[in-house]
Amino acid sequence: MNFFDAIQTNPLLLAALIAGLAASFVSGIIGSYVVVKRIVFISGSISHAVLSGIGFCLWLERAKGVEWVSPLMGALVAAILSALLIGWIHLHYRQREDTVIAALWSIGMAVGILFISQTPGFNVELTNFLIGNILWVTPTDLNILFGLDIVILISILCLHKRFLAICFDEEQAQLQGLPVNALYLLLLVLTAVSIVLLIQVVGIILVMTMLTIPAAIANLFTTRLSQMMFISILISCCFCLFGMQTAFYLDWPGGATIALVAGIAYVIALLGRFWIKKIFSSFKLKT
Repeated sequence: MNFFDAIQTNPLLLAALIAGLAASFVSGIIGSYVVVKRIVFISGSISHAVLSGIGFCLWLERAKGVEWVSPLMGALVAAILSALLIGWIHLHYRQREDTVIAALWSIGMAVGILFISQTPGFNVELTNFLIGNILWVTPTDLNILFGLDIVILISILCLHKRFLAICFDEEQAQLQGLPVNALYLLLLVLTAVSIVLLIQVVGIILVMTMLTIPAAIANLFTTRLSQMMFISILISCCFCLFGMQTAFYLDWPGGATIALVAGIAYVIALLGRFWIKKIFSSFKLKT
């Protein structure tokens, strides 16, 4: 069966594709800030600390019978708390920042594993969160994704110029009277929400791929942040579409295939830029 025919007849595949495209908007926008601000390491810490919230909510749901909690809710709360804590450490302990953040990364994962070890049953949901299973997206998850998308987009539309200022020149932003620390923490919170969105698509292990690679490729072609965001969104959408199509024909996991496509595209973009520069330089020397 053709991939596009399958989308029309298979609601799971259609929902997965919609989820991937919805996550692409956030990936392109927030990923551009992450790359420009150079907070990839901080974002990686947040993405792994999320495991503590997922494990805790799974434990509450299955061991204690608390039905109103969900792993996605736990992931969102853990991501936001981790972002605020890491942001506070960054603002007050910059000399030991990398060490402390690495410790929080490890602690978050350790806490999650401890709760998971006490959770009865085989944790299919946990496996999907770790390695990603985009076909696992439910209508409720889609509604949550769209809601978080709207929150992030409204925040960016209202605060883009201020985020732009703190990304490129914090000292100048302070001289202009901007609340630099508050804006930095808010940017980290939005990054945390974006990570939760992307976990639904590619899982915790591969989330940094989709958050950074589209923006990194876009940065090869432009230095303007607004153009970088637009190109990054288009690239991320292409990754999701082509990755899902490849996974459909080869019967591969959707999230991992999307991440693999993104990684290969990044290598090709780097090599292509290198050879273009080399050819252009040799042409200039000859002329």
